[in-house]
Amino acid sequence: MARRATYSRWDGTQLVPDLDADALLRVMGDELIEHGDPEAALRRMLQQGLEVDGQRLQGLREILERLSEARRERLEHDDLGGVFAEVDEALREVIQTERAALDGSDDPSLDSRHRAARDDLDLLEHENLAGRVRGLQAHEFVSDEARRLFEELLETLRDRLTQQFVDQVTDVVGKTTPEDRARLTEMLAELNALLDARRRGVDPVDEARAFAGFMERFGDFFPEAPRTLDELLEVMARRMAAMAQVMNSMSSEQQAQLRELSDQLLEDPDLGLDLQWQVSQLGDALRDLFPRMGWEEAREFTGDQPIGMDEAMATMGELADLDRLEQMLRGATSPGALAEVDIDRVRDLLDDEAADSLDQLADLTGLLTDAGLVERTEGRLQLTPRAIRRLGQNALGDLYRRLSRDRVGRHDQSHDGVGHEREYTTRPWEYGDPFDLDIEATVRNAVARNGPGIPVSLGVDDFSIERTETEVQAATVLMLDLSLSMPMRGNFLPAKKTAMALHQLMASQYPRDYLGVVTFSEMAREIRPERLPEVSWDYVYGTNMQHGFSLARRMLAGQPGNRQIIMVTDGEPTAHLTDDGRPLFSYPPTAETVDRTLREVRRCTRDDIRINVFMLDATPHLARFIEQVTRLNGGRAFLTDNRELGDYVLVDFVEQRRTVRSRR
Repeated sequence: MARRATYSRWDGTQLVPDLDADALLRVMGDELIEHGDPEAALRRMLQQGLEVDGQRLQGLREILERLSEARRERLEHDDLGGVFAEVDEALREVIQTERAALDGSDDPSLDSRHRAARDDLDLLEHENLAGRVRGLQAHEFVSDEARRLFEELLETLRDRLTQQFVDQVTDVVGKTTPEDRARLTEMLAELNALLDARRRGVDPVDEARAFAGFMERFGDFFPEAPRTLDELLEVMARRMAAMAQVMNSMSSEQQAQLRELSDQLLEDPDLGLDLQWQVSQLGDALRDLFPRMGWEEAREFTGDQPIGMDEAMATMGELADLDRLEQMLRGATSPGALAEVDIDRVRDLLDDEAADSLDQLADLTGLLTDAGLVERTEGRLQLTPRAIRRLGQNALGDLYRRLSRDRVGRHDQSHDGVGHEREYTTRPWEYGDPFDLDIEATVRNAVARNGPGIPVSLGVDDFSIERTETEVQAATVLMLDLSLSMPMRGNFLPAKKTAMALHQLMASQYPRDYLGVVTFSEMAREIRPERLPEVSWDYVYGTNMQHGFSLARRMLAGQPGNRQIIMVTDGEPTAHLTDDGRPLFSYPPTAETVDRTLREVRRCTRDDIRINVFMLDATPHLARFIEQVTRLNGGRAFLTDNRELGDYVLVDFVEQRRTVRSRR
């Protein structure tokens, strides 16, 4: 029974299979056959992805679409107003608690004081966040509960605003106590001193020694464990650029409130060093060192889910990573360019499928190289002889799978020749065949029919004989049209695939036969059959059959056995060589072009070379011309299309060889 397969959308549970070099070569087959350039084929795979054994590997185009979708999801989900919403709600609770205490007091001696306090609270209703914080700092609380709530809010705000600065320079959380702030400020001051020393031209050895001491004292701030000052500065620049983007993405009013809150709550004269000033100094220096990190960029958040400052920083970091990943993928022109991609980060930002796809895409070249299918020569990837043979085998296999085995291998002869080659395959014995049984296959058939047991009962239907082929040497030149009309009409790939399949068939089944290949467009050229994968069409006008026949005739001169030319074309002759060897193109064809071409046909006929023509998309003009060729030469003409070309050529080639053998 035929194997059935079902397909479903990837949901994270399926495994993306490891690629196999042979499977990859099969997937790349048509691309390699059409263009013969493994680098171009790999670029296409890189962009479009590939499917192996029913499992799909995403290409860069699809992953880039996922990147855009992930960026859009974040921007359409979040609202930076959450940075202030929680503070606003806490301040309203403080004011309401204080107002309730004032309204509930029954001490008449305090009426004037309470009225003034109520007036203060009424005015605070119209202030922004920073104004309300400032007003409550000056307010004389009546309610101990309101005072407690406000003091807790102030401490929380100090912690969060400090964390805002901490987040710009370190991934470490919890550095918000006065002692922590003092140490953080000290670290920033020393780092700014290192930068000042670099600007003054410090010796690299001294800088490395100073950096080592810096990391010994403050390395706990940097879980990334940077090895050099430059690595540390780049890490910090990315964080500070992300914070700058958070600020840029806020409204001007929100930015002003945040700055005012920072000025009010983070001034600490006991520290001696100003944390904000140190961060500002470092930020200015890093902007100069890393100007392309998007310091001025702003994101337009349109979502309705409020997020706090820490969440905003994390989101900005993700958006920056998405941007960097997108830039890297858009610039990737070969699989090796993906080696620098952080696969684990891709897994976090997108999903397992995208990460696994990128991981395997990065190894495409290495996979083919390790399998001996490509090699780098003079800076370019080239197919190895092994890959060329494998492509021919795959092309031949594709064609044979479309054919009935009985059609190509049927028993046309009534007797075997004296000299023969074993095919190492069997077929059922037929009446009239010599009784040269394949004993193993015959007994196996009987056991399969009757079951195990002794004695084995044989019947006529169990008899199998070895296939043999009479040795008849032949010489063939394949003329392949490379004119511009071939790719324009979709005929080039099938024609080239057929040529490679024919070469593989002859190399494997008829190794004593001669095969030459002539390509022709404006002019004709001889190429080695092994280099067929490198052949591409010519960006010139002209179908120079005359030169092709002339070249093929010289190649067949002196070759033993039956000689033939197989020509695959989709156009009539529109070019010829002049007496001084220059190509001359004309459309419609001139009488001189036709006459010179038919003159070469007569020469082939005189040398007993048969010309068999396979016409693709034949026009009436081409059909009439080929009729003249067959009438002069005695060869055959086939009118076919690019879907059946390979079937026609292979079947005709095999059957004609066997017909010749049966006549000998």
